[in-house]
Amino acid sequence: MDLCLRYGATTVAMELKTWRDSRPDPLTEGLSQLDRYLSGLGLETGWLVIFDQRSNQPPIEDRTYSEAGTTPQGRAVTVIRA
Repeated sequence: MDLCLRYGATTVAMELKTWRDSRPDPLTEGLSQLDRYLSGLGLETGWLVIFDQRSNQPPIEDRTYSEAGTTPQGRAVTVIRA
């Protein structure tokens, strides 16, 4: 896991991925990887951040958005694409 934030009783798990030229979208891999981390922490939610570093992309402010995702084991994930 790339980031594990703990504040009192709250724990937030985040996985970060980079999408580069000639590589597939890392969404599926990221959701699977995050699922294992969430399971180990006993969490039902997490965050996956995908940085799109492919050539010829619009400016980051024009391509950044969030969407709901689900891990293979049914955990809810907030997916941020930037």
